Amino acid sequence: MKSIIINQKDNVGVCLQATDNVPAGHKFALCDINKGDYVIKYGEIIGRATADIKKGEWVHTHNVKSHLDESVEYTYDFSAHIPEKSKATFMGYKREKGRAGIRNEIYIIPTVGCVNNVCLRLANEAKKLISGTIDGVYALTHQFGCSQLGEDNQNIKKLLCAVALNPNASFVLFVGLGCENNGMKGIKEYLAPFGRTNIEYFNCQEVENEHEYGMGVLKGFIEKAKNLKREEVDFSEICIGLKCGGSDGYSGLTANPLVGKISDRVVGLNGSAILTEVPEMFGAEQLLMNKCKNQEVFERYKKMIENFKDYYIKQGFPVYENPSPGNKEGGITTLEEKSLGCIEKAGSTQIVDVLDYGELVKESGVSALNAPGNDLIAATALAASGCQIVLFTTGRGTPFSTFVPTMKIGTNNNISAFKSGWIDFNAYSMDEQGFFDLIVKTVNGEYKCKSEDIREIAFYKTGVTL
Repeated sequence: MKSIIINQKDNVGVCLQATDNVPAGHKFALCDINKGDYVIKYGEIIGRATADIKKGEWVHTHNVKSHLDESVEYTYDFSAHIPEKSKATFMGYKREKGRAGIRNEIYIIPTVGCVNNVCLRLANEAKKLISGTIDGVYALTHQFGCSQLGEDNQNIKKLLCAVALNPNASFVLFVGLGCENNGMKGIKEYLAPFGRTNIEYFNCQEVENEHEYGMGVLKGFIEKAKNLKREEVDFSEICIGLKCGGSDGYSGLTANPLVGKISDRVVGLNGSAILTEVPEMFGAEQLLMNKCKNQEVFERYKKMIENFKDYYIKQGFPVYENPSPGNKEGGITTLEEKSLGCIEKAGSTQIVDVLDYGELVKESGVSALNAPGNDLIAATALAASGCQIVLFTTGRGTPFSTFVPTMKIGTNNNISAFKSGWIDFNAYSMDEQGFFDLIVKTVNGEYKCKSEDIREIAFYKTGVTL
């Protein structure tokens, strides 16, 4: 059997080539495991055996269950690697304020879903005028902005404003209706302290012809944007988003560890990386807590985890309501197993900060972001926090992209070949230098991700809609 054993403590291995008894990417017992015994992978507990398992037998949901403790007590024992620092540069678009962009784009952002069609029509018309170095004009439509109350209403405003501040946006046009909860006045007040001069606003109810007015603004944007040039920029201005979706048994073996190596390299160049998917840290959160750079960061990280667990419990769901059917089919048995593979994306360096939803990245290093695991919601949150690119690992495949370039990294040969129109890089090769070179080409504008023409956003909604 072609297989791999990840850690010498493990009592299961991973089958790399399907046999009559064990599918590829799934686990098999390295020794007899008695009912009630711990199942060990990555050197950590991923569950308990629900039946006696003989050496060589398939280990999965039919004979293993989660061992997750919803009331675990957390401690802090620092154990992170501090990388040596070096310098590098990339070719990006310098901004008047904030980090440099890797794309020269124009965003049209509706404050409320009522004006989605206005924004789409403006974008379609403006695309005909693209010239020079402009990479695209995108209407970032959504269904919210009115009838949300309290925290939801604040989060929608925060997120849309954070989207407007992304470095890839050379110019931004906010389009409102004029009577929505998420009104233009609040948007302007939120953005005022940032002092941006590349953002314009209007409400459709306040102009006679919204299309004519919007196109007047966009034509002015295009005239300025078409002449922008890439310049040499220090790599410290790069921020990468770390995300996985449609994970399988290979995710924690190939793509996620490879992304972790890239994360370490970016941090070593004084850049930033952001890890999110808080529910997919459950079962591995203590390992991340021990990477927090100090007690204060540990306390904020612990609070984020505990708040998310409370949110699940208040909704009447167990915190281990995961993995998905596709995850299970791909070989992931429990949430602990999924989480231990998920956190590999953060690499070996310390966690320097904990960000709230919609909050911008501030420090060089790895930050943890408060957002759920849902692919588009989490990827949107990463980009809204300042990531110019999202590295998205997948064993099942997905065609989506958030509003920044979203690079798909296949975990296995089959998905990388079968969905070559989706997958940008096959991580089964574990070619770290080849992967880093592709990222640099993407950052420099020499390569466009295969999903890059698709741009979507989604919100993390927790409350009532009227």
